[in-house]
Amino acid sequence: MPTFTYVAMDSRGKETKGTLDVASQNEAISRLKEMGYFPTKVVEAEKPKAKADKKGKAKSSGGGAGGKRGKSINLNIRIPGLGSRVKPKILTTFTRQLATLVDAGLPLLRGLRVLERQEKNATLRNIIGELATAIEGGSTFSEGLAQHPKVFNRLFVNMVKAGELGGVLEVVLNRLAEFMEKAEKIKGKVKAAMFYPSAVIIVAVAILAILMVFVIPKFEQIFKDMLEGRGLPAFTEFVLSISRFVSEHAILTAIGVITFFILFRLFLKLKFGRKLFDRFKLHFPLLGPLVSKVAISRFARTLGTLVSSGVPILQALTIVRETSGNVIISEAVGAVHESVKEGETITAPLEESRVFPPMVISMVDVGEQTGALPEMLMKIADNYDDEVDNAVAAMTSLLEPIMIVFLAVVVGSIVIALFLPLITLIDQLGDTTSSGGSGAE
Repeated sequence: MPTFTYVAMDSRGKETKGTLDVASQNEAISRLKEMGYFPTKVVEAEKPKAKADKKGKAKSSGGGAGGKRGKSINLNIRIPGLGSRVKPKILTTFTRQLATLVDAGLPLLRGLRVLERQEKNATLRNIIGELATAIEGGSTFSEGLAQHPKVFNRLFVNMVKAGELGGVLEVVLNRLAEFMEKAEKIKGKVKAAMFYPSAVIIVAVAILAILMVFVIPKFEQIFKDMLEGRGLPAFTEFVLSISRFVSEHAILTAIGVITFFILFRLFLKLKFGRKLFDRFKLHFPLLGPLVSKVAISRFARTLGTLVSSGVPILQALTIVRETSGNVIISEAVGAVHESVKEGETITAPLEESRVFPPMVISMVDVGEQTGALPEMLMKIADNYDDEVDNAVAAMTSLLEPIMIVFLAVVVGSIVIALFLPLITLIDQLGDTTSSGGSGAE
């Protein structure tokens, strides 16, 4: 029978250690609870090396004799990057469900087992199972979450850890669920706003490709037959030369476009490139104000949620810096971190960054002076969520006519280029007819 070592607390809070000879880990936990202990760690004791060697030899000899008594080999090969991530929407739903169960009084372990049975996403289901197993083994919830950094970021882990230390895990889970839901809501609104222009651009590119590759070359042959060697208008010749290049070098054009996007992605991986692009996004006409409002809302809500959940301010600022999503905002938060580390205020570095508007700086200053910084940050976030709604509506109403005019100009220019030779030909025929009539007189 296996031996399990345990660390547990008695009713007075005194720590005690020992061993139990039981069949399984669950049985060991049950036995400790019957004894009036609260187990914090229960793990199977390591077996003596000699016994392990003997068992290893016995297994190997059994396998050589035909493997009748040998166990089947279980190959569990995990391909890096495949199925290791969970979509934010699925993770948000899991967090809300877990928060609801824990808030209703269900023990955390039982809540995880319930969610594991009903979870449809295979990756998340396996992770929930591993979390439940880790808790059964005596680990804390935050320690289990930290083992899956690709799914649960530092914000998630540290908030749960703060909730465990403060004994308010259900409150923190509710705050975390609310935070993730609002973040997904903002992201959804921005995506919805960008859907229309993206769709129009794709349609415009498709129409241009069809015209350039299939339609315009046929007109070029018609013009040669009709004009009989006479020159084409300059604008028509320009459009025909573009069509000729695209149709004759279609593969080269496609490679050029793909190469451009690859080089652009590589440029963004550079620190300088990412910083330049993030600054460009913040100051881009029409789109810049929306990006800025989303970044400020995310900063305020993340920092407010972390501080109100009991995470120390320096640790909270580090997490906000890593999860800001914008290098310019990240550098501003880094300056705030250094200022607070030296015992100074948050307001001065925020003002020096020239990223945050005066209203935000003033509200943070008031919150810092009155000791109500988390509440003030949440008010800023709520206010900027409304600003994002207004900015999305304004941008959508402006983009529609802009994209329609863009399509009209592109297609209209091609039509004009194709009609110019016909107009020239009609003028020449008119001149020939008038000159023929005057000669007959």
